Amino acid sequence: MRKFTIYNVFIPLVLKNIPLSKREKAKHQGIIGLTVLLLLLLTTFTYSQPTTSGSAIKLARVKYSGGGDWYNDPSAEVNLLKYVRLQTNINVAPVYEYVDLNSDNIFLYPMLFITGHGNVNLSDGEVRRLRAYLQNGGFLYIDDDYGLDASIRREMKKVFPDQNFVELPFTHGIYSSHFKFPNGLPKIHEHDAKPPQGFGLFNNGRLCVYYTYETNPSDGWADPDVHGDNPERRELSLKIGTNIIVWALSH
Repeated sequence: MRKFTIYNVFIPLVLKNIPLSKREKAKHQGIIGLTVLLLLLLTTFTYSQPTTSGSAIKLARVKYSGGGDWYNDPSAEVNLLKYVRLQTNINVAPVYEYVDLNSDNIFLYPMLFITGHGNVNLSDGEVRRLRAYLQNGGFLYIDDDYGLDASIRREMKKVFPDQNFVELPFTHGIYSSHFKFPNGLPKIHEHDAKPPQGFGLFNNGRLCVYYTYETNPSDGWADPDVHGDNPERRELSLKIGTNIIVWALSH
């Protein structure tokens, strides 16, 4: 509508200021047509430029039932996205947002995030909606903050009944998508003193669910005074988090 408004206003002004004797000559020479074309091109350019707030990529945390604290460490994503914005050319919005899997809003986000302690329980409707999201290009990152493992494996089996989590080799691209992790996941938190592991679920060969166990990178994204992680460990957690986002947005 803005194009037509400029078009309709500009033409009369041009004609009004061209002497009658020159009007036909101007038309034949294409001056008006060229001017209008340039205006339309400039208008299209102006209104097609994305604003930072409108085009910035966001991720959302999943609000789930079952008793687990899905809302744990709300500063985590904000700090990670700030880091991603500094370290890459990806236009991200460092904000905390959450979604319910029953909402169509999940399809507004290229990446969803699940974390917490304890139990996760997904309804049949949430399972179907999450499956549709993943089969249509969405990406889910799950980080076991401790005690989430059994319920995550149970619930994700509902989403992809024919699959089990597969441990990703250290050579998988997620470990080199931006920063290099030749030995796989860094160990951020000790938990049960087991080695860190990264598992995946796939849709038509595409990694669509990435699950980190016995490391808890997202705790390292939280504000420094939350868990007291040293700067080196926090840096590692932010780097692997950046890799996850870069991978999710490019595959």
